Amino acid sequence: MTPEKFFSSTANSLPYKMKVFFSLTIVLVLISCEVGELNKSWSVYKGGPDANNYSALDQINKTNVQNLEVAWIFYPDDEPESFRIWKYECNPITVDTVMYLTSAWRWLYAVNATTGEKIWSFDPLQGTRGGGVLRGVTWWKGEGKERIFVTAGNNLFSVDALTGKADPAFGKDGRINLNIEEGVERDTRVQVSTPGIIFKNLIILGAVVSESSGAAPGHVRAYDVRTGELVWTFHTIPWPGEFGHETWPEDAYKSGGGANNWAGMSLDESRGIVYIPTGSPTYDYYGADRLGSNLFGNCILALDAMSGELIWHYQTVHHDIWDYDLPTAPNLITVRKDGQVIDAIAQPSKMGFIYVLDRETGEPVFPIEERPVPRSKIPGEESWPTQPFPTKPAPFARQSITVEDLAVFSPESFAENKRILEGLWHEGIFTPPDTSGTLLIPGSRGGAEWGGGAYDPESGVVYINSNDSPELGRMKKVRKKQPRENESLYAAGQRFYQTHCASCHGADRKGIETNPSLIQIGDRLADREILEKLRTGTAIMPSFASLIDGREQEILAFLNDTGKDVLVSVDEEVNDTSTTYLNVTAHGYFLDTIGRPVITPPWGTLTAINLNTGDHVWQIPLGNDTDLHKPGEPPTGTENYGGPVVTAGGLIFVAATLDHKFRAFDKDNGTLLWEYDLPGNGLATPATYMVDGVQYLVIAVSIGENLSHEKSAIVAFQLSQ
Repeated sequence: MTPEKFFSSTANSLPYKMKVFFSLTIVLVLISCEVGELNKSWSVYKGGPDANNYSALDQINKTNVQNLEVAWIFYPDDEPESFRIWKYECNPITVDTVMYLTSAWRWLYAVNATTGEKIWSFDPLQGTRGGGVLRGVTWWKGEGKERIFVTAGNNLFSVDALTGKADPAFGKDGRINLNIEEGVERDTRVQVSTPGIIFKNLIILGAVVSESSGAAPGHVRAYDVRTGELVWTFHTIPWPGEFGHETWPEDAYKSGGGANNWAGMSLDESRGIVYIPTGSPTYDYYGADRLGSNLFGNCILALDAMSGELIWHYQTVHHDIWDYDLPTAPNLITVRKDGQVIDAIAQPSKMGFIYVLDRETGEPVFPIEERPVPRSKIPGEESWPTQPFPTKPAPFARQSITVEDLAVFSPESFAENKRILEGLWHEGIFTPPDTSGTLLIPGSRGGAEWGGGAYDPESGVVYINSNDSPELGRMKKVRKKQPRENESLYAAGQRFYQTHCASCHGADRKGIETNPSLIQIGDRLADREILEKLRTGTAIMPSFASLIDGREQEILAFLNDTGKDVLVSVDEEVNDTSTTYLNVTAHGYFLDTIGRPVITPPWGTLTAINLNTGDHVWQIPLGNDTDLHKPGEPPTGTENYGGPVVTAGGLIFVAATLDHKFRAFDKDNGTLLWEYDLPGNGLATPATYMVDGVQYLVIAVSIGENLSHEKSAIVAFQLSQ
């Protein structure tokens, strides 16, 4: 007899009051069973709509974690032999016995969650690469259907979860074009790097856009999961008549870009509120064409999930000129403070701050002070006079350095780094980039990463990995058009690159986040293919057709490291004398002459913070650079990407580092309990789930050295039998 039949037959023989009591008991048991099943799965990116990277599973715990062994490895079979990936960041989801994941080539896979055997695969772009990083997919169940939503290129696809076939009822042939805005396909492009979130019959999506001038706006949109019809749009660069429009120049809504949600979002399902962190407006480092505080750039937005209406907002950076995007979804937490129980959010940032805000009102749980900050010296720029500083929790990343913080690898390197540091302007994290050179720390890739924090609801502690990654901000005045005589092909191409490309691909061409490395691009693409991509645009990159005409050889010379002795020979009349300012060292690390960090370790950390009190519990280095580690000293920490997972078993699981290690720490004190040598870097957030009474732990791995990877894999672990 099933439990339901037992309850039913027993209840029918009882008096009325006992029947009512028994019915309530049945409901509670069934709810408990359903919640128990949900706690065993990982059916939503980051473990749930609360974005907490938490699992209630405890089969793997402090007493047996040393017995973990590889259960299976899945290698996507779609990646070409010559394929090179920068980072494989997928956080797979698991529903019942099936895992859904994407490859670095953006194919969608369903695999058996207990064996890693492929069930089906779906190629969204029919043999062409979707472009950029994709961190996972979204699952929906309703009306007798199950669907997986995956993005590739400028499209959102709806795929039958059982068959792997596109849903013909969704959009056109199972896809919708995300590049269509208000019914018109725009010239600039968007894509999605982080999965959307489901609320009832809606899928809510952010976007990745270019970080250069002319980028698309980062509007947030919700679509009907059944039909693909657009249900609502929230304009992150407000239109006339909308709240916040006055914080921009009058016509900024026509040409402004950025202020986009690329980092994911979290959802309070019971309140029907979606919490959306946004990035900086474009151009990232100079805002003379967007004077004002620039709502809703660098904001935490609380929107009505059904209508998209604004409930409240909190801006963490006014008029951002530092690329201080909010890099991850906020955690949904409950704070116990001064005898009160407060449902709140905790938003980590690149600056090393965590903003703890009331979930319903947006009011700070701990005081946040508006403090005066240095003003920009760049002509035309009007940086904001004050910025918000949380008083608690204390920053989890370094926000300043002195000569005493410089590493001493040799007397010569120390002397050179000291000379450079003493020549930089630095008055805190909001020191504006300048032509004389500015120290930016933790840096645009410092502080919190896209994996965000892992929140333990039992203790109220959040665990967050971060980077101390100082950068140089050096602005240069450039004419929008200027003669090219008397310079080499290489130099002319380099100037074009710095003006139009460096903000997305980095001054060193090594790529930034979802934007790929261009180092040795000539080994991967023929010259004609490079020029075709520049002319037509690709992924989020807009078309540069109107800009490259006549400059093709210069651009190719720079990208291919040729033409340094060949002078440009053109007769060009230049009438446009207008100027702008560019950060010519954008996203470039502050390293010594042979590529070592200039500051003392740790360069990457894992920090435990009690969000009830705002106090740090512990902090440890995360990762170790064995080439630079000094015997007898603590690990160095390394640059890290991805996030941690915390479990009811008392463990924190985190890979993320550049040393191929997958680690488990004691959540109470940060003691290392287990580590495993992966076949590459686990630059992703792990996931854990239970099937048939067995708890599994999985991590996406970028196989290869440093940040030049050759293939991807999902590696699964379980306790030894």
